[in-house]
Amino acid sequence: MNELTNLIGLAGYSIIFAKNKAMDRNKLSRIYLIVLMIAIFVVYTYRKNQPHEMVVRGTTMGGTIGYTVKYLDKQQRNLKPQIDSLLADFNQALSTYVPDSEISLFNQTGKHSFKQPYFYEVLEASRVVYEKTNGAFDPTVGPLINAWGFGEGGFMGPDSAQVDSLLQFVGFDKLSFDSSEVRTSQTGLKLNFSAIAKGQAIDVVVNWLLSRGLENCMVEIGGEVHARGQNLDGDAWVIGIEVPDEQRIGGIFDAVRLENAGLATSGNYRNFRVLEDGRKVAHTINPKTGFPQMQTLLSATVVAPNCMLADGYATACMVLGKDKSIELIEADPNLECYLIFADENGHIDTYISGGLRGKTVKTEKSE
Repeated sequence: MNELTNLIGLAGYSIIFAKNKAMDRNKLSRIYLIVLMIAIFVVYTYRKNQPHEMVVRGTTMGGTIGYTVKYLDKQQRNLKPQIDSLLADFNQALSTYVPDSEISLFNQTGKHSFKQPYFYEVLEASRVVYEKTNGAFDPTVGPLINAWGFGEGGFMGPDSAQVDSLLQFVGFDKLSFDSSEVRTSQTGLKLNFSAIAKGQAIDVVVNWLLSRGLENCMVEIGGEVHARGQNLDGDAWVIGIEVPDEQRIGGIFDAVRLENAGLATSGNYRNFRVLEDGRKVAHTINPKTGFPQMQTLLSATVVAPNCMLADGYATACMVLGKDKSIELIEADPNLECYLIFADENGHIDTYISGGLRGKTVKTEKSE
């Protein structure tokens, strides 16, 4: 009897112990579940508050030039419609391929009252670059660009007499303008901002993004770039410099860490013609001589506070050549450059201004 009583007692204790143990497991399971839910919520909240890299691609300037826009946005907004609309408005002001654009109307009449801010802005920037480069950059060189086959119309193959006759239509100092209109008394003078307008269009998009609180962004149109803030990794935007190869095989010669600045590259290897006698004619026209400028300078990459200025100065460098370009850049604390040129033995060499040393992939490795 006592043994039976003991067995019953032991069984009861075992049941109570098992029940308590099951209750402990259930309690632990609930605790684990709560901790897991909290962890999931924390991760979700963290990711939700982190910016996402948005990438927008398209074409502009008559559909012939591609663009890439990157921006970090917590709201993950697709801003392509607004960007396309912005660029369309810009083209309506400064595209020579739009018959009723503001610049086209000026070229037809020699006078125009501004409808949008872009025309006056690019005239002001052009004046600055024109004066600082002693005329090496000149947006009135359009008639010569056309004559040499790099603009509207066919290739004329002008001789010295024809070039001299066209030079009368060239000269930024033959323009007069203020914030409301531009005019010239020189019949036949025409403006062409192809050497600076891409940079300006980039700045327009960048400024629009900044106005919407998107402080980390990168805009590229046709190889020219303006970068602000940081990329998704929290580093400066890294922008490649193309190998100056006439065959356009491609490849990156070096790369620059771009911080809150514009970058533009100009090079004769990108656009040239081969004459019937086999001579190569560069698309860079010297506004003073009227003839294409062939240099040992293969490409000029300029970094400036904005891309419009970088674009204009890069073009001027290809006219000035290596030595004068270095003088120009060193005299202006707001400019930096990366020049690729052929030395006296035909070997590729580079000049990197002080502000860029240590900010390129190659110079980082050498330090």
